[in-house]
Amino acid sequence: MKDTDKSALLRVRNEMRRHFYEELIPFWAEHGIDRRHGGYLTCFDDQARLLEDDTDKYIVTQTRMIWGMSVFAELLPDAPEYAEHARQGAEFFIRHFWDAGRGGWAWRVRRDGTMVDDGKVVYGQSFGIYAMAQYYLSTKDPRGLDYASRTFDLLQKYCADTLRGGYYENLEPDWRVSEPGFCAGDRKSLDIHMHLLEAFTTLAQASGLEIHRRKLQEVIDLILKHMIDTANGCGRNQFDLWFNPLPPIAIRRTWNAERKGDAVSDPIDTTSYGHNLELGWLLLRAGEILGRSPALYADTIRMLGEHALKFGIDWEYGGVYRDGPHDGPALVQDKEFWQNAEILVGLLDCYLTLNDERYLKAFVMAWDFVNRHMINHAHGEWLTLVSRTGDPLWANLGNPWKACYHSGRALHEALKRLDRMV
Repeated sequence: MKDTDKSALLRVRNEMRRHFYEELIPFWAEHGIDRRHGGYLTCFDDQARLLEDDTDKYIVTQTRMIWGMSVFAELLPDAPEYAEHARQGAEFFIRHFWDAGRGGWAWRVRRDGTMVDDGKVVYGQSFGIYAMAQYYLSTKDPRGLDYASRTFDLLQKYCADTLRGGYYENLEPDWRVSEPGFCAGDRKSLDIHMHLLEAFTTLAQASGLEIHRRKLQEVIDLILKHMIDTANGCGRNQFDLWFNPLPPIAIRRTWNAERKGDAVSDPIDTTSYGHNLELGWLLLRAGEILGRSPALYADTIRMLGEHALKFGIDWEYGGVYRDGPHDGPALVQDKEFWQNAEILVGLLDCYLTLNDERYLKAFVMAWDFVNRHMINHAHGEWLTLVSRTGDPLWANLGNPWKACYHSGRALHEALKRLDRMV
C-alpha cells in the first residue's frame, strides 16, 4: 500500500469513527426506542422528527434494530443501556410478531403491536434468524438462539424446495405458498437467498451446529451455481422455481413495490451494484465461519468487483449508482443509502482479496461522496436518496425499511478492516 493511500485511509477511518460513535449510534439511541409501547420507531424526516402517521412496525426494521442495538451493546460495554435497548426490542418482537400457533414471524403490526399483516415472507424470517442469533451472541440471552433455531427449523419444514433447491420465498400465514404473479409464489430471488446466507452465517456462528453449517454451505453453492451471470460478472435478480432467470417485477411486501418514484418500472433484467458487492463480502464472512480460505471465492469477488468498477462506480462524482443492465452503463444514476453503505465494505474486501489499488481509490471516493452528500451530520443518520451529484431527493432519515442496519453495519465492518490496514 502506498503512503498516500495509507494517509487517505487513516483520514477516512477517523471520519468514520467519529460519525459512527458520535452521530449514528446516539441518533438511534435517542430517537429509535419506542418508550411507550416497546420495540422501535424508524420513520423520521430530515429534522429527525417522528412521522406520526407512519409508526407501523415492520419485521424488516424491527429485526434490523435488534441486530443494531445488540452490536452496539458489544461495542460499548460501559454503556449498559444498549443491551437494554436490544432486550426490550427482542421482547416486543417475540410478543407481537411470533405466531404462537403455527410458528414464524408476521410481517407488520401497529405501533402498539396490533396485527396488520401476518403473512410469512422468507425475507422477514431470514432477518428474524439474523437478529435473534446476533442478540444471543451479544447478550447471551438464550431466547435469542432458541427463536433463531426454531425459525430455521420452520424454513426447512415449510419453505425448502426439496425438488429444485433453494427456498420458496412468499407464503401465507399458514405456510401455504402464495399465488403466482404479484404475490410471487412462483419466483425465487438472489436478494432473499443472499439474506438467508447472511442469516445462516450468524446462526452457525452462534450455535456451532453442523446442520446450520451444512445449510449455509448449501445456500452458498446454490447462489454460485444459479444466481450469478458469469458471462457478464454480476448477480442476476429474479428466477422461476427452476432458477431460469426472469425480468424482475415489483413484488408484494418488497421495498421496490412500496417505494415512491422508482425509476425502473418496466421489467428489465437489471443488476444491483450494491447487492453484488454486498454478496462478495458476505461470501467471505460465511467462508470465515465455515473455515474456508478467502482464495476459494477470489474469482467471484474479482468478477463482481470488476463489473462494479466498470459500470456501477461513479468515477466523476463518487458513490455508486443504483441499477443497470448486465452489460452496459447504469440505467438509474441516483444514489441510495443502502447501496452506498454496502459498497464500502465490499470495496475494502475486494482490495484485501485481490490487492488491486483501484478498489482503494473507489472506496475513498465512495466514502467522500457519502460523507459530503448522504450523511445528515446535524442529526446523525443518512439521507434515503440523493441525485447523482448529491442533491437530496428523499431526505428522510428513516422509513419502514431504513434503520441502523445498512449504515451502521457498513461503518462497523469498514472500521474493523481499516483498523487492521492502517
